[in-house]
Amino acid sequence: MAGNYPIGPLIMQTFSTAAVPRWRFVGALAIVYVVWGTTYYALGVAMRTLPPVLMNGVRFLVAGAVMLMWAQWRGQAWPTRREWWGCALIGTLMAFAAMALVVLAQRLGIGSGLMATVVTTMPMWLALWTRLGGERVPATSWAGLVLGAAGAALLALEGDFGATPLGALCAFAAPLCWSLGSYASRRVALPAPAMAAGAQWLIGGAVGLAVAWSVEPGARTVDVSAVSAASWWAWGYLVVMGTLVTLNCYLWLLQHTSVALAGSYSFVNPLVALAVGVGLGGERLTGWVFVAMPLILAGLALIAYGPALLAWGRRGWLPVRGRLQPAGASGSSAP
Repeated sequence: MAGNYPIGPLIMQTFSTAAVPRWRFVGALAIVYVVWGTTYYALGVAMRTLPPVLMNGVRFLVAGAVMLMWAQWRGQAWPTRREWWGCALIGTLMAFAAMALVVLAQRLGIGSGLMATVVTTMPMWLALWTRLGGERVPATSWAGLVLGAAGAALLALEGDFGATPLGALCAFAAPLCWSLGSYASRRVALPAPAMAAGAQWLIGGAVGLAVAWSVEPGARTVDVSAVSAASWWAWGYLVVMGTLVTLNCYLWLLQHTSVALAGSYSFVNPLVALAVGVGLGGERLTGWVFVAMPLILAGLALIAYGPALLAWGRRGWLPVRGRLQPAGASGSSAP
């Protein structure tokens, strides 16, 4: 989980990019596609010898501190008191609650690839909060909600969910919390993006650390010498690549290309996560995920890109003599 999913018409035009080399776009997209798809497996490795909530809290605490220093070095203003409160709300919902539920679901037996697939149901919740908040939701989004809900229902038949009901509950609650945080980010005052991200991570990490210290078994008595090298490497990967590098690539893409292209990671990440989970983690799938995923991804496409797709369809096809023909075609044979 890494950013907000737009509801309604998307900004399809590209920003001025004449001076930006193409390889930078390709590199940034590749990082967002691959790295965010591998973080679920990395979470599983890190949790082998680290308490999950503590591990996650320290991850965001460290990343948030680094991001705040970087934002200040870039000249971004510190958050005002009102903006700190907004960052606290979002950070608690997203960096703490949503991510803590993800790691707990995986600790309780939900596979990393399956967890990544569940996370793609987040736009369904976001569309619902948008409508309840009084905003108009396009008909294509409601169609996407129906498809996504059907996919989620089928996904619940996957073997891991039946074996670990509590893990399934955590898995489906995670995108719900993430969607609440995403919706709140549109309603509260926030500083510049990098400063906002740093403040949210710092606060979410601090909340996670406090909760882990208070209630998580083993959090107070972690033997650092007993933590495996693999867990340390995975945790470092999550901090550096999964949080700092990839989030900044995503922010850069938002500034230099279309929202649609930047947000296309949400279609690729589950496929990467499933491939990594099966290939490296030895995870086994019973088959329902392959029925559910196309429905969820189709729903996601309608929610995120529905109006733009309809507009493209209207421009691209015109009724000619009772049948559909591509716009611009003459209707007569070439000489």
